Amino acid sequence: MARTFTKDEILASVERENVQYIRLMFSDLLGTIKNVEIPRSQLGKALDNKMMFDGSSIEGFVRIEESDMYLYPDLNTWMIFPWSSDSEGGKVAGLLCDIYNADGTPFAGDPRGILKRALAEASDMGFTAMNVGPEPEFFLFKSDEAGEPTMRLNDKGGYFDLAPLDLGENCRREIVVTLDKMGFEVEASHHEVAPGQHEIDFKYANALQAADNIQMFKLMVKNIARQHGLHATFMPKPLYGVNGSGMHCHQSLFKGSVNSFYDEQDELGLSKTARQYLAGILKHARAFAAVTNPVVNSYKRLVPGFEAPCYVAWSPKNRSPLVRVPASRGMSTRIELRNPDPAANPYLALAVMLKAGLDGIKNELDLPEQTDRNIYVMDESERKDAGIESLPSTLAEALDALKESKVIRDALGDHAFQHFVEAKEIEWDMFRTQVHPWEREQYLSLY
Repeated sequence: MARTFTKDEILASVERENVQYIRLMFSDLLGTIKNVEIPRSQLGKALDNKMMFDGSSIEGFVRIEESDMYLYPDLNTWMIFPWSSDSEGGKVAGLLCDIYNADGTPFAGDPRGILKRALAEASDMGFTAMNVGPEPEFFLFKSDEAGEPTMRLNDKGGYFDLAPLDLGENCRREIVVTLDKMGFEVEASHHEVAPGQHEIDFKYANALQAADNIQMFKLMVKNIARQHGLHATFMPKPLYGVNGSGMHCHQSLFKGSVNSFYDEQDELGLSKTARQYLAGILKHARAFAAVTNPVVNSYKRLVPGFEAPCYVAWSPKNRSPLVRVPASRGMSTRIELRNPDPAANPYLALAVMLKAGLDGIKNELDLPEQTDRNIYVMDESERKDAGIESLPSTLAEALDALKESKVIRDALGDHAFQHFVEAKEIEWDMFRTQVHPWEREQYLSLY
């Protein structure tokens, strides 16, 4: 359940817990957490939405001539960081913020605001909540004497292994304990398939809180890992030849206390709304891939043979398609989108997923037939006969699909769309023109 705080409760918490500094946090367009740190004496000003910052210094925000912007803290995101204190025991706390223009209007390029706009559209259609259960995965690598990451893994464990194979167990346990102190409800934690890879699943929440949770989770995991002499990375595919890290997103729509995805009369327990929403996800999957899989490295994960989805299909049983429908029904009826990875900006990723699904509902799209065969063993002609498309194979291909989609462009809005595409085209061009070690290994002696 989401926590709620008032201004007076936050001020009382500062006194009671000896909080000395407060981080006013927000996300840039690429999903990197930024912050303005203030002393406790300035907290009242911040809680009155009077704290300004220079938006021209932030990726994807504004030009130098329109740089003054306001931070509006969301009081319900108040948190005291368990791992942070100064030499005299003073604690550090944080608030997640929305971004507003100098004239008091919401900033169109604020990722948190973009998700709020998508949720408002869902509300206009009668849906009171989009519930999301994210499953972010990460790798733990050893750090060197200077604290810089190496490529040396800290264990040789596999799926669900225990110590001594899983030497990340103590670090992972401390992460879970810290999450609990911060108000997260952890459902499971375990070693993942690849050596050094881990997953911690926390309870579903409404989409905005889920996106906030992902950002805080990533920040906290990196801080705890550093205390153990480790580097935590949410890079999608840090190692060749093993599974990459995904961020599967379980999602459903509710009207009050009723799960709009459930229909006990349907043979699969899926309502008409669920089927149309899923049809929208499938229709727009190629277009939103640039947002859910936003870096060059994302597409090294989306290849056959490593459990990540490559093909646009769905199934209630099969784990090879893009979307799986987990077996739980009733209040737990949901779909699981399997291509997103933890490099994604969670606010933008959830916004485009929701927008795609709502488009399916609005236009009453028909859901394609389910795919119960292992798609990885189907040849191209079999996939074509079954109407199964492939996800983009590169960031460049994903950007082309994004630029052709009015629905996903509308989800981002003109400002965010233009800045996002510009940044990602630069990223692709830098990768495309770089000479990589593999090329030298293959060609330097041969030619």
